[in-house]
Amino acid sequence: MARDPLPPLNWLRAFEASARHLSFTGAAQELNMTQSAISQQIKSLENYLGRTLFVRRTRVLQVTDAGLNYLPTVQEAFATLSAGTRALIGGDKGKALTVQCNLAFSVFWLAPRLPKLLSLHPWLTLDIVTSLWDQSRNESNSDVEVRFGLDLEGERMSRLSNDTCFPVCSPEVLERGGDWHSEALFDCGGILANWESWLAGLGEKLPEGKVVNFATTYVISLAAAQSGAGLALAHDCIVTEQLAAGTLVRAHAASIPMLEAYYLMEPTRQNATPASRAFVEWVKAEAGLSSG
Repeated sequence: MARDPLPPLNWLRAFEASARHLSFTGAAQELNMTQSAISQQIKSLENYLGRTLFVRRTRVLQVTDAGLNYLPTVQEAFATLSAGTRALIGGDKGKALTVQCNLAFSVFWLAPRLPKLLSLHPWLTLDIVTSLWDQSRNESNSDVEVRFGLDLEGERMSRLSNDTCFPVCSPEVLERGGDWHSEALFDCGGILANWESWLAGLGEKLPEGKVVNFATTYVISLAAAQSGAGLALAHDCIVTEQLAAGTLVRAHAASIPMLEAYYLMEPTRQNATPASRAFVEWVKAEAGLSSG
């Protein structure tokens, strides 16, 4: 079977660099070639394609519509080649994989599972960057992100959690009743599943004068509950380890749906590396998701 016709790689490099710089001179400097050589390669590519890619004006180089349509395809092809080559030679091994997630996820979900990850991939090096709140609206230089929020579905997003929300406390607090009426209440601020909505599910509401102590992260509110200070609201994936160890116990059987969820944001295909692929596949497996 005959292969599809492809122009020489050096012609495509000359085209991509010229379109990016809007200058044959700029492309020549980047590729360590002469301006006339770049111009000749562009002319050869145009003849090969039967399309004009640039309009040459005095001191101005303009990309034609045909060139603008072709450019993303060429750039994606180069990015794919670069990523594939990097993956083949394992060039990212030994370099830190930057993972961004909020503080609660990193402390309660990721950290307890790190021995398993590093046992599976001992060559992996991590740089874990944490934040108190979701950073999805900000620019990020991380390789992989775990975001927390509402309806974050997207092409590169995989939902990791489908949690319920319920109160927890220390075993000592439960022994004395674990009653939300009398115990101090703790919660993480800004979460839709809160004490008010949990009580509404019971047909109850906070008594007059009863207050909730808020923290900016579940790390604080759950630490307060674990120390015996009272009851805190939690959701499944961040208290799995504590419930299993018995350092926290459920204070009440009732639960409500957790509207927010954790989402794994994968790198683009062009930016994926052996390290990011290994981490993404492992996180999905830990969350019970198919790697496909």
